[in-house]
Amino acid sequence: MTFDHALDRRDLLRAAAGSLLAPTLAACATETPSGRLHVVQSSADTVRVGAMDPKAPAAAIIDSGDTVHYPNTWVNWADEAKYGMSFEEREPIRKKFPAGPYSLVGPVEVRGAQPGDVIECRMVRLRPIAWGWNSTPKGVGAIPEDFDTPYLHYVKFDDGRKFAEFAPGIRIPLAPFQGVMAAQPAGTEPVSGILSGAYGGNLVLRELVEGTSVFLPVQVAGGRLWTGDSHAAQGDGVVDQTGIETAMEDLRIQYILHKGLALSAPLAETPTHWITLGFGPSLDDALTASLREMIAWLSQASGLGKQDVYALCSLAGSFRVTQYAHQVSTNYRNVPPKAVHGLMPKDLFDAALRRRVEAALRPGA
Repeated sequence: MTFDHALDRRDLLRAAAGSLLAPTLAACATETPSGRLHVVQSSADTVRVGAMDPKAPAAAIIDSGDTVHYPNTWVNWADEAKYGMSFEEREPIRKKFPAGPYSLVGPVEVRGAQPGDVIECRMVRLRPIAWGWNSTPKGVGAIPEDFDTPYLHYVKFDDGRKFAEFAPGIRIPLAPFQGVMAAQPAGTEPVSGILSGAYGGNLVLRELVEGTSVFLPVQVAGGRLWTGDSHAAQGDGVVDQTGIETAMEDLRIQYILHKGLALSAPLAETPTHWITLGFGPSLDDALTASLREMIAWLSQASGLGKQDVYALCSLAGSFRVTQYAHQVSTNYRNVPPKAVHGLMPKDLFDAALRRRVEAALRPGA
C-alpha cells in the first residue's frame, strides 16, 4: 500500500540531514518543486523474498523527484529471523527460500522511465532497527575450507544508532546502507536478488550511506525499483559473506529520472568520489569491468582522452574488492558474483571541470 503527501523543500532538506518526517496518510493534491513523499509499508503485498518479480504490482507509482519512505523494511527470510534464534532454529526458515534470502520491497515505478534512461536513487535517510547479526553457514565466504562449523553472532545497537557492541572492548561504528538497489531486469521471469548486473542488484557497496546516490540504468518501462538487504555496517570484501544484517525502521530514497544519460552499469556518487562497479565470475573480470566502466564514463563526461583516464585511474584512483565469495555449497539457486568498485576522487578536478562532469551525470538539471 502506498500513501503520499506534498513534500516541500524544507522537509526534504530536513530529511536529508537525518531528521524524521511525520508522513500524512491522506493524499494532497498540492505539488511542490521537491516532489511528493510516498509511504510504502513492507507487507505480503509489497515484499518478494529472494527474487525481483516482473509481474508484481507496483507498490507505488511516482514522479521524478518524489521520495519514497519505507518505514518498516523486513530482515531476511520474510522477517522471520528473530533476535537470539540459534543457527539450528533459523535453518528451517533459511531453507524455505531457495531463490535468495533478501526481503525485497517494491517495485516503485517512476512515470516516464523507459529503457535507456537512468534513475538516480538518492539515499536520504537510513536508520536501522535496534539489532542485527553476522553469520556464516558452512560452505560460504572467501575461505569456506577453513571452518567446519557454522557461525552466528548477534549484536545490538545504541539508541542513537551510532555503534554496535561486537564483543567486550570492541565497538563497531555503524554506517547503514542498502545491500540491494536494483531496477527490474529485462525479461519475464523473476531474477534473484543475489545477482548483480547493469540494472544494479546485489551491490553491497558500503559507500551508499545517507547523502550519496546510485544511478541505475532502466531496462523496463517505469524502472520498477527494488531495495532490500539492509546492513548496519560492512567491510570491503564482505569476506564471510555477511555484514551486520539488519532492517530499516526509517528508510527514505528520492528517485530522479535522467533522460539522455548513457550508462552501461551502476554508478555511485558520494560527496568526495565517483564510483563505478564491475561484476564477474572472478576478481580479474570484476576489476577490469569496473576499470573499463570508469574509463568509458569519465572520458565521455570530462572530455579527457581514454588513455588519460586510464592513467588517472592508476595514479589517483582506488580499486577495491566490494564482494568476494568462494562458495563450495549453498542453500540458494544462485551464487553472488565477484565485485570490484573503482573510486575516483572529485578533488582532483578544478571547479570548471567538476561542473562539466556533474552536468554530464545529471543532464538537464
